[in-house]
Amino acid sequence: MNDLPTGIALVTLVFLIALSGFFSGSETALMTLNRYRLRNLAKNGNRGAMKAAALLDKPDRLIGLILLGNNFVNILASAIATVLAMQIWGDKGVAIVTGVLTLVILIFAEVLPKTFATLRPEKLGFFAAHIYTPLLSAVWPVVFVINSVVNRMLAAFGISIDSADNDRLNSEELRTVVHQAGDMIPERHQRLLLNILDLEKASVDEIMVPRQEVAGIDLDEPWEVTVEKLSNAAHSRLPVYREDLDKVEGFVYLRRMLSFLKGEELTQAYFEANIREAYFVPEGTPVTLQLLNFQQEKKRIGLVVDEYGDIQGLITIEDILEEIVGDFTSNPTHQDRFEEISVMQDGTCTVQGSISIRDLNRELEWDLPTEGPKTLNGLVLEHLQNIPERGACFIINGRPIEVTQVEGNVVQVARIDAAIENYAPRENSDVELTETKMRKALHS
Repeated sequence: MNDLPTGIALVTLVFLIALSGFFSGSETALMTLNRYRLRNLAKNGNRGAMKAAALLDKPDRLIGLILLGNNFVNILASAIATVLAMQIWGDKGVAIVTGVLTLVILIFAEVLPKTFATLRPEKLGFFAAHIYTPLLSAVWPVVFVINSVVNRMLAAFGISIDSADNDRLNSEELRTVVHQAGDMIPERHQRLLLNILDLEKASVDEIMVPRQEVAGIDLDEPWEVTVEKLSNAAHSRLPVYREDLDKVEGFVYLRRMLSFLKGEELTQAYFEANIREAYFVPEGTPVTLQLLNFQQEKKRIGLVVDEYGDIQGLITIEDILEEIVGDFTSNPTHQDRFEEISVMQDGTCTVQGSISIRDLNRELEWDLPTEGPKTLNGLVLEHLQNIPERGACFIINGRPIEVTQVEGNVVQVARIDAAIENYAPRENSDVELTETKMRKALHS
């Protein structure tokens, strides 16, 4: 090597540095490829993506191949540079070449190619995959030996190559992906996807129609009253009971009664003969599971019961679909959310106590706790451990809440501010709390 002509040595050195940069950059490119986009491209027949995906299925082999080539090239480049330096500067050339070669490799074989690979991973990664696929077959015995030694050393520390973390995403990671999709996914489609992901966190008692709002038919009422209710019913299915909803007999479907109602031929005997068996849903059932249950049982409506068998509310398949696509304007099952939330000029919100905390968080992008009570009234009662008086002020999750209307044992209306910094009690409030008192309440 000492007799190597200077010109050839320089050309060889430049080539080796460029080759080192290729190894370094291609490693970064292949490892930073978007795996989901890669699989999609490979599925659609992109040859570069197919080869890259095959290489990444065995990352230990790929890394062994790249590092084998990179280290061989770097060592050979160092040897040639040393000989070249000694030919030019003599013994002191060793010190000179050490500093210069380190700087050159750092810039042109590491930082520059890896930066480019980070910016254009597919372009470099797919190109490299075409080269590495046959190269891996050519040097497979050497790579096999290297990987065997490494795997045995890892096994000594209790680490198996087969136990590597996979790249599957959980629901929260999927949510982040959807948020970061930006203009690639229309905003409405993003909301639909996020709503679907939210379903796994919700149970039927969070979206059901509460018992006190369930409209039904009492068989003990006069027949004329029943006919009047059927004629003016806002729903297509109604529960039928005797005296109390807990003594439910079943459901009646109005479409079977319409023709008789129009001709005034509906009789009580025919009505009772067409009562269908009630379908019950255990309280706390996940919404996703209940959707499957509705599908399997061929049902569209059910009564939610607690552990004692008492009816807590009513849920329909439309309620579940609304959680995904939003409220249907023609569906009278729920009150209009904008009737339950009124945004004031000062930025505070007047909220009905019956509103679902889940709906409140969704409409105003708040984070009130949903693990316990399902309504604002229930949240207030749980927080205070008693029935509050009008004007009571307190803080939940950093949001000042002032009770403005109480009827019986129920908080009918509350005033909520976005944050403690913006809170200022109204002039006609029965309880005036200064900011200092509110902050003390926050830390109490």
